[in-house]
Amino acid sequence: MSSEVLPQGAGYGVVVGIGLFFSAFMVCLTALQARYTGVSPNDSEEFTSASRSVKPGLIASGIVSAWTWAATLLQSSAVAYRYGISGPWWYAAGATVQVLLFAQLAAKLKLNAPYAHTWLEIVAVRWGTAAHLIFMFFGLATNLIVSSMLVLGGSATVTGLTGMSTIAACFLIPLGVAIYVVVGGMRSTLLCDYTHTTVLFAIILTFVFTVYATSEYIGSIGKMHSLLSEASSITPVPGNAGGSYLTLRSKNGLIFGVINLVGNFATVFQDQAYWQRAIASRPATTVKAYLIGGLAWFAIPFTMATTMGLAAVALSAVPSPSSPVNAPTSSGFIPLLPTLSNADISAGLPASVAAATLLGKSGAAALLILLFLAVTSATSAELIAVSSILTYDIYVRYINPQATEEQVLRMSHIGVAAFALIMGIAGVIFFYIGISMGWLYTFMGVILGSTVVPIALCITWRKANKIGCIAGSVVGFAVGIVAWLGTTAGLNNNLINVTTSGGDYEMLAGNLGSIAIGGIISTVVSLICPEDYDFAETRAINSRASPDNQNQKNPIVEDNVPYVDEKKAQDSSAFSVVVNESSERDNDLDPVRLNKAFKFAAWSSIALTLIFMILIPLPLFGASTIYSVAGFSVWVVVGIIWTFCSAFAVVLYPLWESRAALAMITRGIVKDIFARGTGKYVAPGSAEAKPEAAA
Repeated sequence: MSSEVLPQGAGYGVVVGIGLFFSAFMVCLTALQARYTGVSPNDSEEFTSASRSVKPGLIASGIVSAWTWAATLLQSSAVAYRYGISGPWWYAAGATVQVLLFAQLAAKLKLNAPYAHTWLEIVAVRWGTAAHLIFMFFGLATNLIVSSMLVLGGSATVTGLTGMSTIAACFLIPLGVAIYVVVGGMRSTLLCDYTHTTVLFAIILTFVFTVYATSEYIGSIGKMHSLLSEASSITPVPGNAGGSYLTLRSKNGLIFGVINLVGNFATVFQDQAYWQRAIASRPATTVKAYLIGGLAWFAIPFTMATTMGLAAVALSAVPSPSSPVNAPTSSGFIPLLPTLSNADISAGLPASVAAATLLGKSGAAALLILLFLAVTSATSAELIAVSSILTYDIYVRYINPQATEEQVLRMSHIGVAAFALIMGIAGVIFFYIGISMGWLYTFMGVILGSTVVPIALCITWRKANKIGCIAGSVVGFAVGIVAWLGTTAGLNNNLINVTTSGGDYEMLAGNLGSIAIGGIISTVVSLICPEDYDFAETRAINSRASPDNQNQKNPIVEDNVPYVDEKKAQDSSAFSVVVNESSERDNDLDPVRLNKAFKFAAWSSIALTLIFMILIPLPLFGASTIYSVAGFSVWVVVGIIWTFCSAFAVVLYPLWESRAALAMITRGIVKDIFARGTGKYVAPGSAEAKPEAAA
């Protein structure tokens, strides 16, 4: 279905123009940091891990941004269009719990390998080369599939709204992102994440108030309820209670929830992008960042799908101006928005056609910008993640173990550029063979799910058995493929193609087979033949390259506030901030504190998982309730309130916690413009600082 409400030039304008604008903006921001805080991405540790000094608010914002894919906005709306209100819940909850549970892995990472650059380095040191190469295959496969979904979803919507060439979009989307990632590294990526997240929440809230307050077609929660009820009578939802869109009793929605849960475990636990944010964060606040990020992210797909996905359904019960009758059940009724085909739904078009129908060109432009920012932000996370793997797990480990600082940094830059090109090529290949974003989304757990449990055991459990975890990953992978193809053949008269293999039961069988077999084998073998690993070797990974050992060369405290010698401090307020924060950092790697953080992460994330996946949805599923206007109003209002709270947590909170660094940059700019001398940051003890100290 074509919904080209914008000219082709608008597509190129957004993809190229906004992309290059953000690249220039981030380049300038990186230059400001280098001048006024002394932080420069010309250091490999700063480039790949932001010197492991980032505060929790910015990490949480980065998590939200990295986890907001094209699928987050498009696929969530598509499942709302298919299954009704159960779709947004299962999408949001089924992809939130992984981030919450990852807080446990983040805590163990800081305890067991505080200076690792990638999770694969831990595997290599603990279990050797064979395990390292096997798990690297799954890690890079994860990044490739995630990146392909980003490009496919982004290009499909850009093409659908503007008619822009899909091939051009596949290559141009990563282009601008690669520029600022190469220039600014991890810290630049996080700052861009924050900027994108801010705009993302603003546009989502604009859609919310348009649909539920000002739209001439819907305009209120009550009218939305009425239209959804009418739509249910026209096209009942198979497997839903009463065929209604207004119930959590949805058989297919529940199946999607299980597929979603399994697949997203794979793409969180073995995607270097999430480990990268744990690595970049301060040890003491890593758990806090992931819990805030996970809870904040929930609001994005839930509210977006409850708004735009359901709006697309509701508009099918609104008469078109050319319709001779107004009653949906009457003969000759022409809907304002015709029913979408399965291909359109799989491509993620319900949100875009709803935006274009409700707001015309402005709605289409807003969604285009929203999607572009989401795609580019997640793309930046994937670029820096793959660059780290290519640099440290391939180049440094196997090609040039004695690589100098300059060679490591150059390889990091090459890795970013190379994977940007690979992303474009992969998107084009999948496009030509007919693989959509929706198909990939449900398929990813089939080939990636088998390594979820082995990876978690490797990082957290001293008894995890090497052979058991490797066997679980490989055998689980094979079982997942066999279960998927076997179910496809069995349910479709031995016909296996893209269409038949993408069914709910087919994907469910593959996803469950992969994660279950991988988990069972690795756990059982580890219980029968436990290792007794003390993690001493992993704690020594890159310890010489730790930020603490580099502070004499480039002294940094979190959020770019420099360490200052008391005798050379020029600003007493800045000095007090530095002393307080440096004393905190001294205790960041205290094993007692980190074990407490792990225990807190464990009970809080498990409790939240039970609430999201069992205590709330299953009783409502069993009740088979079709919600009245009052019940639906509560559903919508809770989503809106959650969205506002999320915006405060990842938009305003990072500004507050970075106030000292922002003040420092502001003072430097003011001094450069209005005062004598220079506002440039001078590291204490450097040659440039001596004349000033003597004066």
